[in-house]
Amino acid sequence: MSKLEIKSPLPGTFYRKPSPDAAPFKEDGASVTEKETIGLIEVMKTFHEIPAGVSGSSITFLVDDAEPVMAGQVLAEVEA
Repeated sequence: MSKLEIKSPLPGTFYRKPSPDAAPFKEDGASVTEKETIGLIEVMKTFHEIPAGVSGSSITFLVDDAEPVMAGQVLAEVEA
């Protein structure tokens, strides 16, 4: 199996949940499809949905919730 990377399109703060008291969009180990949202990036009080962009059987997040990220940084890996 190969691993596909999901990279941040923007610099900002990565959130794995839609709100502080909500469940994460995806848990480690969950399957994903291309159009599913895996998280949000906040840039100057504006939130941008991050779609997986790839499909696979298992996602592994490399960034914690509310962690600052740079553009191009790998957010997660997906087993294809």
